[in-house]
Amino acid sequence: MKIKFDPNLDFQKQAIESVAGVFEGQEICQTNFTVAPLQSIGNDALFSDHQLEKGLGIGNRLKLLPEDIHKNIRKIQLQNGLAPSEKMDSMDFTVEMETGTGKTYVYLRSIFEMNRLYGFTKFIIVVPSIAIKEGVAKSLEITSEHFKELYENVTFDAFVYDSSKLSDVRNFATSPDIQIMVINIDAFRKSFTDPEKENKANIIHRSHDRMTGAKPIEYIQETNPIVIVDEPQSVDTTSKSKEAIASLNPLCTLRYSATHVDKHHMLYKLDSVDAYDQKLVKQIEVAGIEVKDGHNKAYIKLLSVN
Repeated sequence: MKIKFDPNLDFQKQAIESVAGVFEGQEICQTNFTVAPLQSIGNDALFSDHQLEKGLGIGNRLKLLPEDIHKNIRKIQLQNGLAPSEKMDSMDFTVEMETGTGKTYVYLRSIFEMNRLYGFTKFIIVVPSIAIKEGVAKSLEITSEHFKELYENVTFDAFVYDSSKLSDVRNFATSPDIQIMVINIDAFRKSFTDPEKENKANIIHRSHDRMTGAKPIEYIQETNPIVIVDEPQSVDTTSKSKEAIASLNPLCTLRYSATHVDKHHMLYKLDSVDAYDQKLVKQIEVAGIEVKDGHNKAYIKLLSVN
């Protein structure tokens, strides 16, 4: 059985265009940086002779000024019937989509759209759990052919971060092709600056021989990646998680969910009522509790929701 994807759903295209529109006016460009001296271990060369010779990393480069981006997002918000942002205080953006409306497809396709329009190549998808990580990896697998058909057979590498395969991180930094890393927040949330406690930090934050003494996170930071947070209400609700995401040195952070806790610059909103009105979901159910003739009997009172 082969799954076919419809690329022409208006509500999904609107969400994709809203995200891409943030960078309207951006020239297609990249930035180059020098990585640590490349090496081989035994007979297993980590990289090609070309990469060994050049030793160059390739990262995203943003040339727009904050006022240009602010103008773009206000235009998008007004078009989508959203309250325009009063000031440009961060590069954090929110996309709200009801469950079951193709949120994963939308942010994956947005990657290819931003590459086509602006040349961005480095993307990291941060997920809250192993289950969602595997789900995103599967979505990348089954949509691969679809996206190649839509985007002129573009070359891209998608992989799930594995601390035992640090060569993937180096390739992420040095490859000129689209790079999509899927990573669980727990894989890089623990970072310690105290050398005596360094063995308690995630491997991504530790100096490593296979990275010529550098930390894997340093390679990622140099690429200035676009970070996509899937289900942010489960990912970056603590100060440690927010610090971890900031440690990736993102060009911008895009958050996708149906139930956001923190709403940054809202770019697109498709809530449950909108989804029902457009016949994208079958029904809406509201559960409630009611006490009748309770008087002095026991009752239930909701104190708080976490």
